Amino acid sequence: MSLLKRIEQGHADGGSKAPVPSPNNAPADSTGGSSRLSNISAKRVAPPGTSQRDTYYDLKTRVQNKLLAELDPSMDVSQTAEVRQTIEDLYENILAEEKIVLSRPERRRLFEQIVAEILGLGPLEPLLADDSITEIMVNGAKQIYIERSGKLHREPATFESDDHLMRIIDRIVAPLGRRIDESSPYVDARLTDGSRVNAIIPPISLVGPTLTIRKFSADPITIDQLIEWGTITPEAVEFLKACVVSAINMVISGGTGSGKTTMLNVLSQWIPGDERIVTIENAAELQLRQEHVVTLESRPPNIEGRGEVTIQNLVVNSLRMRPDRIIVGEIRAEEALDMLQAMNTGHEGSMTTAHSNSPRDTLSRIETMTLMAGMDLPVRAIREQIASALEVVVHLERLRDGTRKVTNISEIQGMEGDVITMTDIFVFEQTGFEDGKVIGRLRPTGLRPRFIDKIEASGINLPASIFGVGERVRY
Repeated sequence: MSLLKRIEQGHADGGSKAPVPSPNNAPADSTGGSSRLSNISAKRVAPPGTSQRDTYYDLKTRVQNKLLAELDPSMDVSQTAEVRQTIEDLYENILAEEKIVLSRPERRRLFEQIVAEILGLGPLEPLLADDSITEIMVNGAKQIYIERSGKLHREPATFESDDHLMRIIDRIVAPLGRRIDESSPYVDARLTDGSRVNAIIPPISLVGPTLTIRKFSADPITIDQLIEWGTITPEAVEFLKACVVSAINMVISGGTGSGKTTMLNVLSQWIPGDERIVTIENAAELQLRQEHVVTLESRPPNIEGRGEVTIQNLVVNSLRMRPDRIIVGEIRAEEALDMLQAMNTGHEGSMTTAHSNSPRDTLSRIETMTLMAGMDLPVRAIREQIASALEVVVHLERLRDGTRKVTNISEIQGMEGDVITMTDIFVFEQTGFEDGKVIGRLRPTGLRPRFIDKIEASGINLPASIFGVGERVRY
C-alpha cells in the first residue's frame, strides 16, 4: 500500500480536523505556535490557559502534519525500516527548523508516537508490543483496559478523540476488504500477526467506538508451557495426543477467554503431516504447523447486502476439497449440523470449538445450534448424530484467580433412551484457594474410554497408570 493511500485511510483530514484539546472547548491557537510549543523544554513551561497535555497534542499534530506534507506519497510503507529512517530524518529537520526544544526522552517519545500514527495503530502500538498483555479492550477514545495474567487493568493511554479511534479501526479492517459504518456497525477482523479483532461503533455502542483485540503470542504457546502453567497435566496430554493421532473427533469447549483456540492450536500439532487439513474460521487465527493446510475464511455481505460467505457455506464446500480432517475455528449457529455431518462421513479426527459452561452444556448447545439450521429434524435424530459424530469433549475454564485450566476431558459414549451418555476421563479437583491462587489438579477418574481399541489399533499403547488404574499415579 502506498503512503498516500495510508494517509488517505488513516489521516484523511490531514490531522487538521481532529480537534486539539483545549480548555473551555476553545479552538486551538494556530498562530504563534512555534514560540508557544517551544516551551516544552527542560523548563516545561506551558502558555497561560493551556495545559501541558494540550500543548503536547498541539505539538504532535503540527509536527505530524508537516511531516506528512513533506513525505513522498509514493513511498511503500511495507518497507518499514526504510520509511522509518526517512520519517526520522524529516522529523529531526522539522524540529530544527521550528526551533522546537525537547529533551531526549521527549524527542524519542514524540517520534515513536508519530511513527505509530503513520505506520501502526497509534496508542495501541506499545500495548501490542508488550508480550505480557493478552487482551486489549478500548471502550471509547478515553478508556483502555488490558488483560495481564488473567486480570484486567486500566491503561493511562488514550486516543485523542472518537474520530482518531475510528481511523485506527478503519486501518485494521480496510486491508481485509471489510467495512464498518452505520449500516454495518460491527466487524470481526485480524491483525497481521493473527491477533483477533472485534470492533463495534455507534449507534450500537453508546460509549463510542469499541475495540477488542485478543492478542496472539509471536511464538505459539507450546504444550510444555501449558503443563508448566498448570493448565493440563502430562497424563492428560499423553491421552489427548493419542486421541489426535488416532483421529478421534473432538470439540473443545469453554467460556470466553478460557483458552479454547490456544488448546485447539496445541492439539493440532499432533495431526500427522501426511494428511490434508482444511481450516474454516470467521477470522483466520489458527496457527497450524503442518505443510498441507488449506485456510478458509468467511466473508460478510457487501454494501448491497450480497456476496456473503458463511461458515456453513465453507463447511459444505470443504467436503468437495478432499480433506482428511476439517477444523472449524468455532461453531456458533447452523454450521453445527454440517460439522456433525462431516464428522459422520469419513472425516475422522475433525475438531472444533464451542462456547459453553460444561461438557453437558456443550452437547445441549450443539443440539440447539443444529436446530437453527431449520431442517425440522426430530430431537432424537439430532442427538443420535451428536452421539455418533463426537467422541471427546475437552472443557476449559478461566478460574477465579485468572488462570485457565482444563477442567474436564469427557467421553461421549452413546445413547440411552433419548439421553446422550457421557463419562469423565479426567476431572479437575480444586483442593483449596490460597494467596489468591486456586489449588488443584486435573486427575484421572480411573475409567478407560470405550474407544481405547481405536487408539491401540493406531499402534499407541497407553499405560493404565494414565487413567489411574493399577500402578499408582504420583501427584
